[in-house]
Amino acid sequence: MAHALKTHKGAQKRFKLTKKKKIMFKKAWNNHLLTNKWKNNKSYVSGKELHVSFAKKIKNLFPYN
Repeated sequence: MAHALKTHKGAQKRFKLTKKKKIMFKKAWNNHLLTNKWKNNKSYVSGKELHVSFAKKIKNLFPYN
């Protein structure tokens, strides 16, 4: 009997998979002290799609998705 493949828990906390299998991540700099930051900066760091070259490596950490 083979061992079950396990999801990498660090990747699970940092990345989200969409229905179309894109990998989204949240940029830094948008956690606290937001009153001192410009609106454009806050919208820029909201959520971004991971680049294709990195996405291949990250998908290996999610074996069942």
